Amino acid sequence: MNGGRRRPTIEDVATEAGVSRGTVSRVLNGGHYVSPVTLDTVNRAIKKTGYVVNQHARSLVTQRSESVAFILSEPTERLFTDPNFAVLLRGCTQALAEHDIGLFVCIAASHSERTRIARFLAAGHVDGALLVSAHAGDPLLGLLGSASVPCVAVGAPLGFESKVSYVAADERGGARTMVEYLRQLGRTRIATITGPLDTSGGRGRLEGYRDVIGGSFDESLVEEGDYSQDSGERAMTKLLERHPDLDAVFAASDVMAVGALNALRRAGRRVPEDVAIGGFDDSSAAVAARPALTTIRQPYHRISSEMVRLLLGAISGDEPSAVVLPTELVRRGSA
Repeated sequence: MNGGRRRPTIEDVATEAGVSRGTVSRVLNGGHYVSPVTLDTVNRAIKKTGYVVNQHARSLVTQRSESVAFILSEPTERLFTDPNFAVLLRGCTQALAEHDIGLFVCIAASHSERTRIARFLAAGHVDGALLVSAHAGDPLLGLLGSASVPCVAVGAPLGFESKVSYVAADERGGARTMVEYLRQLGRTRIATITGPLDTSGGRGRLEGYRDVIGGSFDESLVEEGDYSQDSGERAMTKLLERHPDLDAVFAASDVMAVGALNALRRAGRRVPEDVAIGGFDDSSAAVAARPALTTIRQPYHRISSEMVRLLLGAISGDEPSAVVLPTELVRRGSA
């Protein structure tokens, strides 16, 4: 015989509040058609009795799992080495918690992982998905669309812009701001380390660079990276080999800018005296760098909250929509 305390039931809440079981049920399912006074009374009764919603039972009624997936289309280690992913994950978790919705983290770096995750989502284990770092040609977007799984992407999902909701920073405008700033400092040989060019962020930041460089654009001053520190270091080394006279570089992420700093230090170049560096993101890597990075700030808290807002709307049947948020120049020691 179990001598422990009996778990409070919905009937206990109804008795404590002096209302019917149906009224308590309406409060638990959103409070529709319940007066503010009754809503307050029931919520106080829930708190007093210690009642906890049986999520499995609720799911049987609502046909919802009350959980969503956070899908990162990058290798697992990037979740821990790129501070932007951790910030987005934390922000989305906090925003979803306000709606009592749980979050699954899924890594979709390979074709087999994407196929398995698409099957998992199509089976109804989650109500929707938050897509992070989606690349052009990623079959996951098509698989989720075929399965009618509501989803929202960070950045424009290339090829699916009209079909999938997304939240993005002004990639192109932010890059223009940074390169214009480097020019205002008197720098004339400005190189760039791009992000992956099969992502909207990589393309948009390169476009912003080209907007400012204009007719003097030189392909040999451009080197592609993948947002990792190693790729930033390799790219900077190649740029210096081709153009030892370069006097500034715009790295399309702070993490790559840190790699570029390492390469410049190894080559005996001073920052910012010999070479000015600008990053993008305003991540913890920008603050920790020496010198600290001048960078473009993305409003990650707003991005997270807007992603969750759009996803909840998509789950409720809203049409796809897009939100583009402004960026901001942050001046520090590297430029």
